[in-house]
Amino acid sequence: MKVLNKTKSHFIIDVCGYTKHKYLIPLPIFMIEQLLILDAGAQYGKVIDRRVRELGVETHILPLSTPIEDIRGKYGAIIISGGPQSVDGENAPQYDPEILNLGVPVLGICYGMHLLNHAAGGTVERKTTREDGQHTITVDTDSKLFTGLKKQQRVLLTHGDSIDTLADGFVESARSDGIVSAIEHPEKQWYGVQFHPEVDLTDNGNAIFSNFLFNIAGFSGTYTMENRIDKAIRYIQDEVGDKEVLALVSGGVDSTVLAALLYKALGKDKVHAIHVDNGLMRLNESAKVKKALEAIGVDLHVIDASEKFYNGKTTRNGAEIGPLNKTTSPEDKRFIIGDTFMRVSEAAIKSLGLPENTYRAQGTLRPDLIESASILASGDADAIKTHHNDTPLVRAQRALGRILEPLKDYHKDEVRKLGQMLGLPEELTMRQPFPGPGLGVRIICADKPYIGPDFDVINEQLQQFSTNGISATLIPIQTVGVQGDGRTYSYLAGLSGKQDWKKLFEIAHEIPKQIHGVNRIAYIFGETIQGPIRNITPTHLTPNVISQLQHADDIVNEVLIEYDLLRKLSQVPVVLFPANFGSMGDRSIAIRTFMTNDFMTGRPAVPEIDIPIKALHEMVTKICWSVQGISRVVYDLTSKPPGTTEWE
Repeated sequence: MKVLNKTKSHFIIDVCGYTKHKYLIPLPIFMIEQLLILDAGAQYGKVIDRRVRELGVETHILPLSTPIEDIRGKYGAIIISGGPQSVDGENAPQYDPEILNLGVPVLGICYGMHLLNHAAGGTVERKTTREDGQHTITVDTDSKLFTGLKKQQRVLLTHGDSIDTLADGFVESARSDGIVSAIEHPEKQWYGVQFHPEVDLTDNGNAIFSNFLFNIAGFSGTYTMENRIDKAIRYIQDEVGDKEVLALVSGGVDSTVLAALLYKALGKDKVHAIHVDNGLMRLNESAKVKKALEAIGVDLHVIDASEKFYNGKTTRNGAEIGPLNKTTSPEDKRFIIGDTFMRVSEAAIKSLGLPENTYRAQGTLRPDLIESASILASGDADAIKTHHNDTPLVRAQRALGRILEPLKDYHKDEVRKLGQMLGLPEELTMRQPFPGPGLGVRIICADKPYIGPDFDVINEQLQQFSTNGISATLIPIQTVGVQGDGRTYSYLAGLSGKQDWKKLFEIAHEIPKQIHGVNRIAYIFGETIQGPIRNITPTHLTPNVISQLQHADDIVNEVLIEYDLLRKLSQVPVVLFPANFGSMGDRSIAIRTFMTNDFMTGRPAVPEIDIPIKALHEMVTKICWSVQGISRVVYDLTSKPPGTTEWE
């Protein structure tokens, strides 16, 4: 029997090879082997997509607002993603209610769960307690969604809204600290989870997806992602045709894999690789990049554009911003850096004598686009931070068809696998990520301390966590976070005193739940800090400030190599921030260890367990003794969420 075609409600089949024998068979008899992900603005929407594909089910992502005519009869089940809005809020994304009447199983994640309950007559409310980070929930193991799992499960929760009353027909199937964590309507085959099964911080997320896909929805799991290299090569060749390509190569994993892929697809003659030294690189980084890439056969042109970046300006919302070396706003810095990259690459096309219609190739990944709220990833997502490869000037060039991004549907771990398949050496494919804007987004710039009207109130609230030799204090700077699928720009809290790491992490976990004006917590090495910090050292992207961070960063990386930690720790940003802790004119350094597989969520390394305490103390001691003008070194205790990997 062979399926010839399908209508909205039936398959047309051919029996035994005789085309004259055609029958109309209702769709429910045959499983439609495609799952639809309806995106409500999730930061993790593409991770859902990847998890489901890895389990052998074909997926498509569409906006939640997609009309029913584009959905009916095409999908065997639906997942509704999380999102930053409230289901009953003015800005709630629109949807066609008919999508819930298709008779196919539905799994709602976070916002998606709220939508299912709200659509059926239940209520959702914003409670005083947030849940951001890993939590333990208790599940009903009789539920089909939790078949085979233990009653206690560690999951990632990140939300402000919670279920208040359940709609008729729904039952609760999981709970966390008195808050509903999962619901289901067995008759309709609607299932909802408050947590995120798609991320690494949910221990048994794949098992939960498997239960939904195979035990509930009945998929066969026969879809495979074979020959991704061949697919990418065909895309490049079809897109480029007979044109030339300028490849922007930073030396990181993404752009290195991009260069190798372009060479394989087009050959060396059509690919012109440039590395732009923006003056914000690590110590001697550009020389190291050139040597490493030339060793694998990449002809690399290095362009020193540091002065252009230091003095770079651009426009944002119709107003001029810059120069970069006087700019303090994180988003303004990213806009200037991204747009300056575009201008430098445009000048490079001219200086290399390339045609005007030459493509500019970027190693843009799906998380970059999600965090920037690019329409390529999700038009409903909150912008967590604008990536240098997705600024308005980049988007304008993309709209003109001048930008080539073969990796835009990939995540970091997928790119690493792709690089390995292309034969790249491990020292390149497993290299730790380094942001395109370089140290420009690892230096927290400020003219004055950030002390809002809530500063003293929040600092007073923090005092409940000053206990057993540990002191809590507020620090007058802001860092970027992600909470409830939305962007936060909130205070940094510091803990000092006794190095009881178990207790420190417990406190760091609790603070954002109870104090919503804080999204990041760090341990401060050295003497105990008493009282709030109210002073900073004015800080901008000037050569002397950049040099401080370059040397601190170099020390940290030397120790990571010495203790063989580069593979164990996924990423270790080193951040300079303007708090002087009473030593006027000085600044401070933050060590932000990060452990993850999906690079969308993760946790810090735990001293004595994930990182030797001796290595950490060596970093701190060497920075304090070797880098002039550093007051304190701090250790970031924050998971993602609520804190992003980078501080801004």
